[in-house]
Amino acid sequence: MRWISPSPEATHEAARRLAGVLDASGLAIGLIGPLGAGKTAFVKGLAHGLGLDPAQVASPTFVIACEYETPAGPRLAHVDCLRVESEAELEAAGFLDLLAPGIVLAVEWSDRFPGALPADRLELRFARGVDAGAATRRQLNAVAFGPVSEAVLERWREALARDGALGQD
Repeated sequence: MRWISPSPEATHEAARRLAGVLDASGLAIGLIGPLGAGKTAFVKGLAHGLGLDPAQVASPTFVIACEYETPAGPRLAHVDCLRVESEAELEAAGFLDLLAPGIVLAVEWSDRFPGALPADRLELRFARGVDAGAATRRQLNAVAFGPVSEAVLERWREALARDGALGQD
């Protein structure tokens, strides 16, 4: 699925809608894109959709991972691989524990360690510069790898289609 997000607020809203179609089993989500592309804004939207205050969420660039208990449903784990040097360092930070059922795992810079995420995952690629006149516009591409993520992606596509305001392709 591909769509254009006109603003950080629209990216936040798309993620909030994704959280709304998740079930208690959780999901692994790989977030790929350059600095400032909207990955953390997306995770803030996930947090909002899971019942958390999005202001609590900040990029865990230096701590590698943060976990958040949600009022109901799956926990949210936010991982940032930008400064991680190896899969061993990622594992030492407790990454394997975050692959458990019942966790929504959002991994920024997941393309640095493609083998770390489970085979069944949702991958989101963020691209800036889709329109020279609109600095906040982003193109987002979502691809599902596996039956669980495919079902989630379909439910998310339906939720976004009902809204109609996110410039879906």
